[in-house]
Amino acid sequence: MENQIKTLKAHLALNVKDVTRSIDFYQRMLGLEPSKVRTGYAKFDVANPPLNLTLNEMPFDGKGALSHLGIQVASSDDVNAMKSRWQSQGLVPREEMQTTCCYALQDKAWVNDPDGNEWEVFVVLQDNLSEETQNAAEKTCCVPTFVGIDGKEKEVATACC
Repeated sequence: MENQIKTLKAHLALNVKDVTRSIDFYQRMLGLEPSKVRTGYAKFDVANPPLNLTLNEMPFDGKGALSHLGIQVASSDDVNAMKSRWQSQGLVPREEMQTTCCYALQDKAWVNDPDGNEWEVFVVLQDNLSEETQNAAEKTCCVPTFVGIDGKEKEVATACC
């Protein structure tokens, strides 16, 4: 099969009410320290099973704890290959290239499932950016415009990975 995409790990972003309390819980649950901690944010790189778990402090506002789902890949070419695959299947991807998100420089593409769950495919180009760099970036990091499977814009999300 051509255009093989090497998946690195799944990505799960959870909205949490208290990131400090959640860090403590996930450290105990997973048996490891977070790989990145910033104000209102933490990331755990889990080896087994391969998982990029991020915690984003924010009020739920009745929307639940799931922020979005993702698949981390090895390169920008893999992001583009997945985007092309989605387009060939009639999905309507949105791309964010060279975007600052999660204290990292990333290339990514997004699609929404029929219930509005957001999926991203992304590559980290540069990791561990400073809080100042992140804060200077748009406040809409990891906030794709919600687009239904029909391609029509619906609303704007309010999460950050």
